[in-house]
Amino acid sequence: MPDGEFRTTFVREPSSLRHNPALVLNADYRPLSYYPLSLWPWQEAVKAAFLDRVDVLATYEDVVRSPSTEIRIPSVVVLRDYVRPVRQVAFTRFNLFLRDEFRCQYCGGRGDLTFDHVVPRARGGVTSWENVVAACGRCNLKKGSRSVRDVGFALRKPPRQPGAEELRNLGRKFPPNHLHESWLDFLYWDAELEA
Repeated sequence: MPDGEFRTTFVREPSSLRHNPALVLNADYRPLSYYPLSLWPWQEAVKAAFLDRVDVLATYEDVVRSPSTEIRIPSVVVLRDYVRPVRQVAFTRFNLFLRDEFRCQYCGGRGDLTFDHVVPRARGGVTSWENVVAACGRCNLKKGSRSVRDVGFALRKPPRQPGAEELRNLGRKFPPNHLHESWLDFLYWDAELEA
């Protein structure tokens, strides 16, 4: 399965983001999140610009019109008020998969991911960052309620609670399928660096 197709199975794109989404930057000119990338539907970006909640840094060629106004659709907006990043990372399936880079922690495979308790719950294992890893269906089924050692598996990396900044940086490894050229100066994914 190609990477782009793989990523979209975890982050479904609302239909309103298919056309002219706006990249949303915090007041420090960094995206609110990298994965999923902080995007607003064009309607939200236009509304926020009209209400002076954002500054428009770049626009699309497309415009929207009212009887008295014509506005170019924003492609990059920056919030006027700084939004403090979350410091505590929520223990969710998505954040767990992101921590493990969407790879089975036993075989390294992608796709058909679920999660597995390293120390099985049947043996007193708890559901926590330190005991749960991403696992493909095949490895999860093979391991069952046995220990990693009993099955002959080895963990790719020990499970631990990630920091918020660590998850933001991991999110940079998974750029969306579409990056508008006006976003590149703010994302640093495919931007060519000058020597």
